[in-house]
Amino acid sequence: MKRLIYRAQLLEGGDDEGVARIRELAGEARELLRDGKLMTIAVYRWRRHVFLYAESVRGEFSPDETFGAAADRLEDWPGLERKRKWVPMIDVFHFNEPADAEHWRRKTPVERRVGRVAHLKPEMVASYIYYHYQLQEERAFLGDKYEIIAIHENLLFGYQEFPKVIEEPVLPRKLQTKGTPEPWELSRMDLHFQPWEDGHLYFKPIETVFALYVGELE
Repeated sequence: MKRLIYRAQLLEGGDDEGVARIRELAGEARELLRDGKLMTIAVYRWRRHVFLYAESVRGEFSPDETFGAAADRLEDWPGLERKRKWVPMIDVFHFNEPADAEHWRRKTPVERRVGRVAHLKPEMVASYIYYHYQLQEERAFLGDKYEIIAIHENLLFGYQEFPKVIEEPVLPRKLQTKGTPEPWELSRMDLHFQPWEDGHLYFKPIETVFALYVGELE
């Protein structure tokens, strides 16, 4: 199983139409769950930004195949020989990761699936990844099984489920060191984030376009 996160950007002036087009494609996404290709798929919107979270049960998942009908409402991203509508975001933190589909299947009902965003100060991106990789792989403390944070440029997107599920990971950790600051507050995450216009630090929840899980299909 793989967890995948993508970012797209709506065309200027066509934000609402673009989101409506993507929402209409929830039926296409639902078929991927029924076919056993995906376990979860969720789309979120913040301003002109669209974020896609997917749990692929087998093989790769391409957003272009599912959301191709919305392609004309999305900006082109440069950077590769062929321009893209969806750019992959990089997983920079998770407390847990799927060992297999059965391990990842939800054992209790999920009340909310939340997307959230924050900006890091560009000069603090390396430090943020450094501290979080230590925490992740040293298992300094346990956290939400389904939480994940991904980055593109200095923009962070986080996915969470509520109520939280806290459990020991089953896959082995990758570090045997003990470098995570104790207490965690000594990592000074408050110095890493770029304040919002209202002065708020850290993450803010964003609009849910749709969120689907295979165990909740009719």
